[in-house]
Amino acid sequence: MTLSTSTLDRYIDGQSPIHGLDARVKLLLALAYILAMALLPPGAWTGIAVSAALLWWVVLRSEVGLRTIITRAFVALPFALVAVTLVFTRPGAPILRIPLGPWVLTATDVGLTAFVSIVLKSWLSVQAALLLTATTHFTDVLYALRALHLPNVLVAILSFAYRYLFVMIDEGQRMLRARECRSAELPGRRGGGSIRWRAGVVGQMVGTLFLRSYERSERIYVAMLSRGFSGELRTISPRALSSVEQGLLLVGGATMAGIVLVSYFV
Repeated sequence: MTLSTSTLDRYIDGQSPIHGLDARVKLLLALAYILAMALLPPGAWTGIAVSAALLWWVVLRSEVGLRTIITRAFVALPFALVAVTLVFTRPGAPILRIPLGPWVLTATDVGLTAFVSIVLKSWLSVQAALLLTATTHFTDVLYALRALHLPNVLVAILSFAYRYLFVMIDEGQRMLRARECRSAELPGRRGGGSIRWRAGVVGQMVGTLFLRSYERSERIYVAMLSRGFSGELRTISPRALSSVEQGLLLVGGATMAGIVLVSYFV
């Protein structure tokens, strides 16, 4: 299996109104949505439902495919399942008892509510981030971060990591092809030797890849210094936000703040 730019870059080309929005607006709205999900209290089912409806409406407007975003977001659910311990540690009315040797695990209604809330909010937050990456080029996200005064060194690190990740992957794929060409397969036997031998070869490949990457980074850094690089990625100054984009930013932020406040007081 080979990795390519299309495998790692999740941008989906399109001409929707969401694609046409300024990257700064989309980034700030995505951050506001994720922050609102984090601030929603456990069991705020109405707030979660309204937030999900708003997000899915925007996804439909973006024309990237609701099924695509929802399916991709499932990759984050295993990480959210770590919170399953809340089911058995939060005090509340017992709803289930599970014997475990000399111990008995007691699930409570409060713990179950907290766990389900975390899973749903995490799932929706990942969808918001995926929508951002699906409708915005990564370079535009970097420009937005720089315009929002993220430290230049962090923007530079993100830019170089994205740019040269594909170079490192390509180098690794060439090493894998070279190994396969040198691993003869006999009838009825797998080529390449035992598992221990394979593990040793993989370890040597990883070490070689690290050395090659380090040497290449040194050459690239010297070349950049010779061309006047001073640690800052210089770009054309971003345009001013239009009145429509500013209004959308205010309405979106106020909507998410209102959902959070209503969830606490209702």
